[in-house]
Amino acid sequence: MSEQYEYVPHRLLRRRVRDIASGTEGELMAVINENVSDTGIEHWMELAYIRAASGREFNTTADNVEPAYDQPQVGRRRRDLGSA
Repeated sequence: MSEQYEYVPHRLLRRRVRDIASGTEGELMAVINENVSDTGIEHWMELAYIRAASGREFNTTADNVEPAYDQPQVGRRRRDLGSA
């Protein structure tokens, strides 16, 4: 495999995300356009590298990354939730 790659900007970098394929959540550390072929024919994919709560990183296709919206809302108060 050729060791060719390039970093790709992504709107969710350094944010909490979910891999829709596995359901695993973590922080999006990088998106890299990589040649993933192990033959002479190049095959490029955008891979997202996510650091899970355990500290271990895993990768998935960048198309499988979505924001993890169910994280705690910082600074919300009971009054903001519609309670009296």
